[in-house]
Amino acid sequence: MFETKIAFIVRDDLQTWQKLNVVAFLATGIASSAPEIIGKPYVDASGHQYGSMSGQPMLIFAANLAELQKTHRQGLERELLMIPYVHAMFSTGHDEANREVFTAEDAGNLNFVGLALHGPKKMVDKAIKGISLHK
Repeated sequence: MFETKIAFIVRDDLQTWQKLNVVAFLATGIASSAPEIIGKPYVDASGHQYGSMSGQPMLIFAANLAELQKTHRQGLERELLMIPYVHAMFSTGHDEANREVFTAEDAGNLNFVGLALHGPKKMVDKAIKGISLHK
């Protein structure tokens, strides 16, 4: 099947629009950081060409802040590709401001609202152990 795994973990206390927003931004981070996951463009029966998507499944999990922070530590230990989204990013209006508020966070106590992981399947599974799929 797939040797790698992609997991999105979103905080369980967010509003629905926030969860969707976080996962959308995290997905762009995975796609740009792991371009090998992107398949070929889609072409319909009339020959119209559409954009490409990931050729690999992406699973979405729900967690509280402590679980996100634990997953982050596990991801660091396993040197997984991680894409972070912290609460302060909700108050910004552009990419540069996102990086500024992220850098201002306490690196040992990041206020995550979302985290994406990509790497070898077994390593991702160990990093997300105990976290349930989003319902």
